[in-house]
Amino acid sequence: MTILVTGATGSVGRLVVDELLAAGKAVRALTVDPDRAKLPQEAEVVVGSLAKPETLPLKGIDAVYLAPMARTVRRFCELAADAGVERVIALSGSSVGDGHEASSGNAYAVVEAEVEKAGFAWTFLRPGSFMDNTLDWAGMVRAGEVRLAYGGSTQTPIDLGDIAAVAARVLTTGGHVGATHVLSGPEAISLRGQVEILAAVLGKDIRFHELTPDEQRAQWLGFGLPEQVADWLLTGFAATTRHPQVPTGVVEDLLGRPGTTYAEWAGKRRAHFA
Repeated sequence: MTILVTGATGSVGRLVVDELLAAGKAVRALTVDPDRAKLPQEAEVVVGSLAKPETLPLKGIDAVYLAPMARTVRRFCELAADAGVERVIALSGSSVGDGHEASSGNAYAVVEAEVEKAGFAWTFLRPGSFMDNTLDWAGMVRAGEVRLAYGGSTQTPIDLGDIAAVAARVLTTGGHVGATHVLSGPEAISLRGQVEILAAVLGKDIRFHELTPDEQRAQWLGFGLPEQVADWLLTGFAATTRHPQVPTGVVEDLLGRPGTTYAEWAGKRRAHFA
């Protein structure tokens, strides 16, 4: 069984490569620049890009880990079906169906619809917010004050490594065809709570300064974020303040081990924040 990992140098795809190799599977890792990719020697490193589906080396592939790219997913599906690919595990997101015009879920929904319509044996992985999103706080953490709106917004952030481990498990075991796995971290934690954990892990005083939604929006627009995206993010933070998220438990069920906590994740990234 040979598995094609698209986005093999991406934040999740790179980890999927490692997980599959550790499981002893034959991996064909897709990258646009093999020399810079520094992928493991055990993988069959191939040149190609989902942005240009005709470049994909699909011959002899049994299953695909599909990074989300709505713009070209239909053509990918056509080529993969013609090449005899049977199994597709697509990375999606828990934002599918939230209805906001700027939602990332709109593009994920396109990917899911095209993969399902093409007739593959499919599985969709829908993680929520990533713990890695808080790497963007590093400058504020170093300065000793994190400034954000909706400090009480309570989500269930997930470690990228757990997403990759689930993807590898689904690719290499039975019983997942036609399943949509909604993935979360093991704990519900507020933005303010994440800052408190960072302070404890780093052993330093970090204040939380709550911005108003308007102040947060202005900050994001100053960073170049499109207005509609800023509004979508604020809508999400407001919603999870009123209705805190609850862990789904799917990671634990599929992997047979606890999911990575935010404190564990932060402990491995002290150098980034210090």
